[in-house]
Amino acid sequence: MTEPAPAARRWRPRLRTVLLAANLALLALPLAGIWFLRVYESALVRQTESELIGQAVLIAAQFRGEWLAAAPPGALAGLPQTERPAGPERWQPIPASLDLADDPILPPAPQPATPADVPDPVAARIGGPLRTVLLRAQRHSLAGMHIVDAHGIVVASTYEDDGRSLAALEEVSKALKGYPMSVMRQRATDPYPGPIDWSISRVADVRVHVAMPVLEGDRVLGAVLLRRTPRNVVNALWGKRYHLLGLGVLLLLAGGALAAFTALTVSRPIRSAVEQARRVAAGERDAVKPLPHRYTREVAELSASLSTMARTLEHRADYIRDFAAEIGHEFKTPLASMHGTVELLREDMASMQPADRQRFLDNLAGDIARLERLTRRLLDLARADALRPTGEERAALHAIIPTLVERYRETGMTIAVEAPAQEITARADADSLAAVIVNLLDNVRLHAGPAATARLAWHAEGSSVVLTVSDDGPGISAGNRDRVFDRFFTTARDAGGTGLGLPIVRSQLAAFGGTIRLIHGHAGATFEIALPRAEEPVAAHGG
Repeated sequence: MTEPAPAARRWRPRLRTVLLAANLALLALPLAGIWFLRVYESALVRQTESELIGQAVLIAAQFRGEWLAAAPPGALAGLPQTERPAGPERWQPIPASLDLADDPILPPAPQPATPADVPDPVAARIGGPLRTVLLRAQRHSLAGMHIVDAHGIVVASTYEDDGRSLAALEEVSKALKGYPMSVMRQRATDPYPGPIDWSISRVADVRVHVAMPVLEGDRVLGAVLLRRTPRNVVNALWGKRYHLLGLGVLLLLAGGALAAFTALTVSRPIRSAVEQARRVAAGERDAVKPLPHRYTREVAELSASLSTMARTLEHRADYIRDFAAEIGHEFKTPLASMHGTVELLREDMASMQPADRQRFLDNLAGDIARLERLTRRLLDLARADALRPTGEERAALHAIIPTLVERYRETGMTIAVEAPAQEITARADADSLAAVIVNLLDNVRLHAGPAATARLAWHAEGSSVVLTVSDDGPGISAGNRDRVFDRFFTTARDAGGTGLGLPIVRSQLAAFGGTIRLIHGHAGATFEIALPRAEEPVAAHGG
């Protein structure tokens, strides 16, 4: 049966590519924001508005002077009054205020209409000379200019619309009431179709209109209307194309430099970590070394974590390998004995004496019982190795130990207890601590003999709780002292020992940050347990 072909690896960009794109996007965001918010376009519109206001003020002053010089006595009284109250300030600046983001863009200006009234005779008389001035000014300013009388009739213009009425325009109507007004209107004509830098006219799709009233006291002499297309962003940027091209190259270089620097500090160590992980996955030992480029704290922590993980995995692999070999050795002997017994019984069952047959069956039952004990103890060891405390466990020794001692005394075992005056609480699970003490007391009963006396004593020592379990038995020989915590090592195999009691105790204590050691130089055997001490007392727990 053939295995299915592995799926094609999904393409993913390299980290340095992502970093380069992110840096370039970050550098381009301000420009994109300016473009999106039309900040630069609004600045161009406001610049055009400001220029038109300045021109309109000068033309209005010229028209006012010419009108007053040509008007007969009493002509001013026949003109309409302004609705705008006169301010007391000497200086009355007119700021540019148009904004593409906030102000509406009105439809294109309609064609001038036929007036219902006749033009103001004074304004009509001075309109001819003023038109010559407007045409000369337009050659340089490129603005369309109109001068209207007090009724909105054109008296001078750069267009052929003299004698027509502009009173229908909102901006002109407002100016004839005494209020200066600026608006944006859609451009009626198409932009110049030629190259951008060839066009004298603007290519924007809006046109700025500025209407300025011409006042004398509280009387309205007329208004000045100027309109002009502002510069477009594309038009403005085209003039700076070489500078912008240089800026783009600079941004690319800056983004590339930032990406290279970030890749050096992040991507390169990650690649080294990936390579080490591949070597570990291939089974190579000691493959994880401190990363060569640890420029940042996170990379240094990653390097330390990888080293710790690799050591933990190697230790776990060694543990599993050695444990499997030890289990195989321990199970091999009873299984071989059982196999031999079964073969003998199968071949000689009919001719075998009842006593011999019973002896072989007893041997078989003993091997089965040993395997059952080994299986139970292996399960206990697995639970001890898998123990994961939360850190909130508390065990009061004054409540746990007396209950256990009383249970063993009922079986005939002699136990002496030396308890401190104060109550002491260990940072451990009550059931796990009780199981540790049970294992040690069973160890005394198994190795020291039924006549031995066990002693339990505990006290606080700094931030630790120290518990000693000792006996007055024959003790442990010098040759076996270094092996008592080895798995499956026992000197009481015939009495049912499995050699797993002390390893289980050590694993249970290690889960809570505790230790156990054999103290030399004492009669019998003395084991000392140290556990972290809990500050606050807890309620009593039964064993």
